Amino acid sequence: MKAKTVRLGEVGEIISGATPRTAVKEFWDGDVPWITPADLSNHEGVYFDGKLQKITRAGFNSCSAVILPPGSILFSSRAPIGHSAVTAFPLCTNQGFKSVIPSQNLDPVYGYFALKRLTPSIVAKGRGATFAEVSKEIMEEVEILLPPLPEQRRIAARLEQADRLRRTRRSALDLADSFLPAAFLEMFGEPASNERGHPLQPVEELFPTGREGSKCGPFGSALRNDEYTPVGIPVWTMENIAGGEFREEGSLYISPAKYDELKSYTVQNGDILISRAGTVGRMAILATKHERSIIHSNLVRLTLDLQRCLPIYFTVLMKYFGSAIGRLKRGAEDAYSFMNTGRISELRIPVPPLPLQRRFAALVDEHERLRAMQREALRQAEHLFQTLLHNAFADGAA
Repeated sequence: MKAKTVRLGEVGEIISGATPRTAVKEFWDGDVPWITPADLSNHEGVYFDGKLQKITRAGFNSCSAVILPPGSILFSSRAPIGHSAVTAFPLCTNQGFKSVIPSQNLDPVYGYFALKRLTPSIVAKGRGATFAEVSKEIMEEVEILLPPLPEQRRIAARLEQADRLRRTRRSALDLADSFLPAAFLEMFGEPASNERGHPLQPVEELFPTGREGSKCGPFGSALRNDEYTPVGIPVWTMENIAGGEFREEGSLYISPAKYDELKSYTVQNGDILISRAGTVGRMAILATKHERSIIHSNLVRLTLDLQRCLPIYFTVLMKYFGSAIGRLKRGAEDAYSFMNTGRISELRIPVPPLPLQRRFAALVDEHERLRAMQREALRQAEHLFQTLLHNAFADGAA
């Protein structure tokens, strides 16, 4: 039997939530599970199994909250729209949900994925002056493809398997990200106390001879916005530093003639790029195919003597332990409060023996190779899931 299009209100009851008065202590910390959209903000997977608040029976009776049975579909209707999960146990919600109690004709997991697919269009229907919200009436009118129940379950099982695969890939990548600081501590010891007794040296003593060790990008009229070109010689900005890695995409460009004027700001592979605006203190090691390039005013270029300190040692030290080894202070979004060439030059850091740094660099190279494989596996898993999700609800079959 071919899938038909039905209104959500035809195959499920749309339920709004409510909140007991927060000023009444007797309404809170009871035994009735009660959830808000914020409780779903970090939720992954189909079934909700995270932490939530609880209200008392008196609190429940004081408002218009409704107990949702297991197998109900939670769907946040504001701030933001689209957080969703299937209930594994009875619970009630605040007013930030328009949840669905499915009829016997709608498989809950199928309905969950259908709403996942339709979330962008539901968000577009949101109304409100302060923040967008979807009403019960809007949710009832949402149209979904509804194949026979056995087909719904088959589609839901495939989507749940693909979703589990992409979450596993994401977890593996997150776990890999915790490897570097652990490996650093194992090889070099805790840097704040310098428990291994490595020599402490100012960064300026680690600069190479014959080249300025640290330099800010060109300021003011030295490089105006109207002097950028569609193609040419790259100008790296803080947008080229992402997650501690350098990326070429998103650079600005200048003409060869302009480069000749600004060649003192040239950077070379192996130089460390440090953001001094926005998220201050982000770092990456330059690795580009371009023979010539310069830095933007929002970056500092740092060059180290490779016979004394390797860039990878310095960047990992600063990324994970920088706030513990000097006067640099970190604030919101893990950014340093201030960064300039003088502050960097004066910073005293432990400098382990070069052979040990080289062993660490080899370890990082292998780690990055494995992370690249994991990123590709995650990309493929995400593509598989999105393809199945699109096919299931665009064509009625997965």
